[in-house]
Amino acid sequence: METFLATIIAFIFIFTGMGIKILLKKNGEFAGTCASQNPLINKNGEVCGLCGKMPENCEEAN
Repeated sequence: METFLATIIAFIFIFTGMGIKILLKKNGEFAGTCASQNPLINKNGEVCGLCGKMPENCEEAN
Protein backbone atom coordinates (compact mmCIF):
# COMPACT_ATOMS: atom_id res chain seq x y z
CA MET A 1 0.00 0.00 0.00
CA GLU A 2 2.88 2.37 0.78
CA THR A 3 4.40 1.78 -2.66
CA PHE A 4 1.07 2.53 -4.31
CA LEU A 5 0.69 5.81 -2.42
CA ALA A 6 4.28 6.81 -3.18
CA THR A 7 3.67 6.12 -6.88
CA ILE A 8 0.47 8.18 -6.91
CA ILE A 9 2.23 11.07 -5.15
CA ALA A 10 5.11 10.90 -7.64
CA PHE A 11 2.68 11.03 -10.57
CA ILE A 12 0.91 14.01 -9.02
CA PHE A 13 4.21 15.90 -8.78
CA ILE A 14 5.20 14.97 -12.33
CA PHE A 15 1.92 16.00 -13.94
CA THR A 16 1.72 19.16 -11.85
CA GLY A 17 5.22 20.12 -12.98
CA MET A 18 4.36 19.43 -16.62
CA GLY A 19 1.19 21.50 -16.30
CA ILE A 20 3.07 24.43 -14.81
CA LYS A 21 5.67 24.20 -17.58
CA ILE A 22 2.95 24.27 -20.25
CA LEU A 23 1.31 27.29 -18.63
CA LEU A 24 4.58 29.21 -18.41
CA LYS A 25 5.97 28.32 -21.86
CA LYS A 26 5.28 30.50 -24.89
CA ASN A 27 2.30 29.09 -26.88
CA GLY A 28 2.07 26.22 -24.37
CA GLU A 29 4.49 24.03 -26.30
CA PHE A 30 7.46 22.02 -25.14
CA ALA A 31 10.65 23.19 -26.81
CA GLY A 32 12.98 20.71 -28.42
CA THR A 33 10.69 17.70 -28.44
CA CYS A 34 12.00 16.47 -31.79
CA ALA A 35 14.60 13.74 -31.20
CA SER A 36 16.56 14.73 -34.29
CA GLN A 37 17.62 17.96 -32.57
CA ASN A 38 19.66 16.16 -29.93
CA PRO A 39 23.19 15.42 -31.18
CA LEU A 40 23.72 12.88 -28.38
CA ILE A 41 20.81 10.77 -29.61
CA ASN A 42 21.16 11.37 -33.34
CA LYS A 43 24.87 11.00 -34.06
CA ASN A 44 24.42 9.82 -37.66
CA GLY A 45 22.01 12.54 -38.87
CA GLU A 46 19.11 10.11 -39.23
CA VAL A 47 15.48 11.18 -39.61
CA CYS A 48 13.40 11.82 -36.51
CA GLY A 49 11.31 8.86 -35.38
CA LEU A 50 8.57 11.21 -34.21
CA CYS A 51 8.06 13.56 -37.14
CA GLY A 52 10.15 11.89 -39.89
CA LYS A 53 12.14 15.02 -40.73
CA MET A 54 15.87 15.46 -41.10
CA PRO A 55 17.55 17.47 -38.32
CA GLU A 56 18.10 20.51 -40.58
CA ASN A 57 14.40 20.49 -41.64
CA CYS A 58 12.93 20.36 -38.16
CA GLU A 59 10.57 23.27 -37.47
CA GLU A 60 11.79 23.76 -33.90
CA ALA A 61 15.52 23.61 -34.67
CA ASN A 62 16.15 27.29 -34.01
